[in-house]
Amino acid sequence: MGNERKMAKLPLEGIRIADLTGVWAGTVAMLHLADMGAEVIRVESTQTWQTFTRGSFARPRKEVVARGDIGNMCYVNRDPGPRPWNRWAFHNSHARNKLGMTVDLRKPEGMEVLKRLVKVSDVVAENSQAEVMEKLGITYEMLKEVNPEIIYMRMPGYGTWGPYKEYRAYGANLEDAIGHSSLRGYPDLSPSERTPTVLFSDGAGVAGAFVVLAALYYRKHTGKGIYVEAAQAENVIPCLGQAIMDYTMNERVLDTVGNRHTTAIQGCYPARRALSEVAPGAKPDRADLHQNWVVLTISNDAEWLGLVRAMDNPGWAEGPKFVDQMSRRQHHDEIDEGISAWSSQHHDYEIFHRLQREGVPAGPVLSGWAISNDQHMRARGFFKEIHQEECGTHRYPGWSAQFSETPIRVRYPPVRLGEHNEYVYKELLGYSDEDYKEMERLGHIGMDFAPHIR
Repeated sequence: MGNERKMAKLPLEGIRIADLTGVWAGTVAMLHLADMGAEVIRVESTQTWQTFTRGSFARPRKEVVARGDIGNMCYVNRDPGPRPWNRWAFHNSHARNKLGMTVDLRKPEGMEVLKRLVKVSDVVAENSQAEVMEKLGITYEMLKEVNPEIIYMRMPGYGTWGPYKEYRAYGANLEDAIGHSSLRGYPDLSPSERTPTVLFSDGAGVAGAFVVLAALYYRKHTGKGIYVEAAQAENVIPCLGQAIMDYTMNERVLDTVGNRHTTAIQGCYPARRALSEVAPGAKPDRADLHQNWVVLTISNDAEWLGLVRAMDNPGWAEGPKFVDQMSRRQHHDEIDEGISAWSSQHHDYEIFHRLQREGVPAGPVLSGWAISNDQHMRARGFFKEIHQEECGTHRYPGWSAQFSETPIRVRYPPVRLGEHNEYVYKELLGYSDEDYKEMERLGHIGMDFAPHIR
């Protein structure tokens, strides 16, 4: 811990967060704050299992993982290892720069541990269903009694009051319930045929980090703590304002339009099967040998002329029916056929560069392998090599912002369950060696989930 203090200060250095979040939205919020220098301490329990936070199961069978029944990308080398909860890729992707401790908050001595932690922290954050914290007795009133300047940030799916306050939510079903899924997909597909997404869970995470920063600013200028609620559904709905306002103003219900745009010429078009443009030395992967695609958008006459030049002025693009944007929209199917005939003869990156040179917004549709080896991402150093004891060394997505005077860095690898118990209990909270051993005996402290957790 001491060596970190000698390096350049990060924007949030000196801020400590008791992190009670799980799964995705809350953990992503904490990732942003941890990257910016906050001391984020994950508070977990060895006695309970939080599904999808450190895996679908605590102890999945190796042969099942190897078959891919749980998802062969979830564990390093499709091997759960002796401690699968430390090898789950989804968790590790947002677990860097955090510390970790374990305690069972359902027991009185566990709640005393939390209170000690709250007393020396700036923020308490959680994103569980509304009633979870209340059942544990963790309320803003209780936290204020322990630390009058505490910031309590909550991120339940639907908020802590209203008819849906007790409803549970994961990213995929939350996006259905707030209307996003009704706008995605092709016109001839029913909602049951649309793939689930969790993009807005990440968006809610960004919002969660933002409101913590706003709360810290408020406290700095008032000296007072504050309760902040950032319901995940309410962070998503404003992103769908176009559809909502079209109904409230015009009584028109928007539906799926596939890859098309409401006013522009837009689509996803086939490109030649070839290895995408990657950084030197990158090894090809079979996943990138499938059909490649490019996307482009034409929103005005200048971009249309740029597209025509990029395609070497084909005869089909001439004539009065393509003279303006309105006419082009009316003949979108014909344009799609012409673009597809041209794009299918060229590589994805070749099309990307050619169109961009002509001022046309465009880009390749990249696989996970391709984006992680993209030369632009490599040149910017976006992906960071991180070594974690139980996972080995791998490249992880980097941070969302760069600071000129306080460069973000990897301070800690993805945190293992209970990895910093001694630091938290003994250095921060003042527990003696005897007290620490007693907490171990009572099942609060450990790096392994209890045997009954499967």
